[in-house]
Amino acid sequence: MTVKLIFARGPSLETRLLLCLVLSGLLMVADHRGQTFGLRTLLTVAAYPVQWLAAAPVRLGGWAEELFTSHRELATENRRLRRQVAELKRRTLKYEALRKENDRLRAFLDKSFKLGEQMLVAELVAVDLVPYEHRVLINKGSNLGVHVGQPVLSVDGVVGQVVRVTPVSAEVLLITDPSHAIPVQVNRNGLRAIAIGTGDLGRLELPHLPNNADVRPGDLLVTSGLGGVFPQGYPVGTVTEVVPQPHKHFARIQARPLAALDRIREVLVTWTHDSSRPFLPGDSDSKPAAPHDP
Repeated sequence: MTVKLIFARGPSLETRLLLCLVLSGLLMVADHRGQTFGLRTLLTVAAYPVQWLAAAPVRLGGWAEELFTSHRELATENRRLRRQVAELKRRTLKYEALRKENDRLRAFLDKSFKLGEQMLVAELVAVDLVPYEHRVLINKGSNLGVHVGQPVLSVDGVVGQVVRVTPVSAEVLLITDPSHAIPVQVNRNGLRAIAIGTGDLGRLELPHLPNNADVRPGDLLVTSGLGGVFPQGYPVGTVTEVVPQPHKHFARIQARPLAALDRIREVLVTWTHDSSRPFLPGDSDSKPAAPHDP
């Protein structure tokens, strides 16, 4: 039996071909008449997994391409947005600096109107870094009428006075310099004193006042007008400490300058005498004032 199965032969090729042709014809006739709808549906459902698997590489390639394209676009967009944010931050800082400068200049203008004096706005260009020497250099000089001894203010109070002048700059001695002294009076009661520098930008001292002197923490100190340098009434500082010293007969009195001497960028150079009016551009009938001590 085994030998017969090995050598057994099926239908011939011609028979198989004929059978296929007949079957194809019958299916075509049945499909034309709509009799194969159920069979078509069954075959479609059965073939769907094969079709999905066959199309998977194409879909995977398209998804990968879309993913990389989106990543590149997002990276490019991210870099562009970062540049825009950096630029906006830079502009914001610039506008903030301009706004603050504008506020300072407006405050200077308001201050000049309140004081009723002729003033010139000057910028700091250098600061003396020598310990215990408080001097700054401003960008206005004798070509604009600046002279030695002129009071220099900020919008908050007295800054110092001019001690050296060149045609294009001037050196200002701050009120906190140990060599500087300014006549002041307590605004509350008119008590006169001398405020001297201590070498500390945030501290002044009022020496030689008796222990029973009517001075209290919080009292406002203003220029007394004595000495002929600073006109009367300019704010100088606020008393911060009053400590009686019975064994010395004098109280230890300290004050804080009202001007922010460690942060100022612009100052007001003040003229208090008609003869010292500066020569400004556009003054056709004026001449530069000669330097003199007020």
